[in-house]
Amino acid sequence: MKKTAALLTLCSFLTGALPVTATELTIATFNVSMEAENYVEKGQPIGPQVLSERLKQGDNPQIKNIAAIIQQVQPDIILLNEFDYIADPQAGVQLFIDNYLAKSQQGGKPLDYPYFYYNTVNTGQPSGFDLNNDGKVNTLGEDAWGFGFYPGQYGMVLLSRFPIHEQQVRTFQHFKWKDMPGHKTTVKADGSPWFSPDAWQQMPLSSKSHWDIPLNINGKILHILASHPTPPVFDGAENRNGNRNHDEVRFWVDYLSGEEYIYDDKGHQGGYQAKAPFVILGDLNSSPVEGDAFRDAIKALINHPLVNGAPTPSSKGGQLHSNNNPHGASHTAGWRMRADYVLPSKAGLRMKLHESGVFWPAPGEPLHEVVNSRGASSDHRLVWVKLQLE
Repeated sequence: MKKTAALLTLCSFLTGALPVTATELTIATFNVSMEAENYVEKGQPIGPQVLSERLKQGDNPQIKNIAAIIQQVQPDIILLNEFDYIADPQAGVQLFIDNYLAKSQQGGKPLDYPYFYYNTVNTGQPSGFDLNNDGKVNTLGEDAWGFGFYPGQYGMVLLSRFPIHEQQVRTFQHFKWKDMPGHKTTVKADGSPWFSPDAWQQMPLSSKSHWDIPLNINGKILHILASHPTPPVFDGAENRNGNRNHDEVRFWVDYLSGEEYIYDDKGHQGGYQAKAPFVILGDLNSSPVEGDAFRDAIKALINHPLVNGAPTPSSKGGQLHSNNNPHGASHTAGWRMRADYVLPSKAGLRMKLHESGVFWPAPGEPLHEVVNSRGASSDHRLVWVKLQLE
């Protein structure tokens, strides 16, 4: 979605912004915890209107801190996870840009993103089935196609300084889990299928969605592969979330390998076939060395022949937060794990050593105080990588 050319010209004139011509890019991902439960007391009504109201007011401390962090990094392209889906951009993403990012926060340089992409997700979408096998069919929570208490909770939005080829965007929100060959199987204690036959026939793989978004970078195409797999916890011995997380991560492995079983929401068959470079973005809720997820899927993605999986972004703040953990510097969440990723393709993109990081200031560094809790900003940290289109 984009502003009109006339509006863009006016904005450039008023702000002094010049058209982006350089091929140097800073690309980031950030789970921003901007969903309704982060703003209301327990028991109060929740829904996308909660975020919309706070975006409209322009003075919410947590959202101002999120904007301050983004302004510090100045990404050209950034994926925001856990940004509630609000159908009208003028009541959602555009308000975030206008009322928060475009205004200096804690001395930061204002940002404008003329282009953005968002879409519906599976979280909070009623399934009509008892997916958690508690004997009740609820329209909320664990019986939704993706965990959530209202449609669009924990949604996603991509902000970009570059145009988006919207007609070429591929979404995989409705790809069926059953259609992935060799998928993980979830069973009850007696070995019978966890999901009912009817539920399994309709069960989507993606707990939110998987997106392939092509951008026009000064005449060159760059694909953003965005997703937010379910956490591999909050279930039971059946490990249904662990199984789903594995296969949601594995989806990108198969997509990059061009597997023909894949189909998008428009019915187009096949995996990634473009010659253009790509960047995988998102909170993947999976680490190759720690945590509760099956690790083979994330290892396969990082080590995919088309993916540049090194170096690993790191921070001094993360290391100090988990000083006795050898992986602490690479953690991207306050609960001590690498969960968020910016993974560029090997072809078409060049990354210099030390030009990546996790925004996690150490004590005494600017904005250290705003990254200490979900209420202050988020329980995740912004991850960034500097790249150059070859």
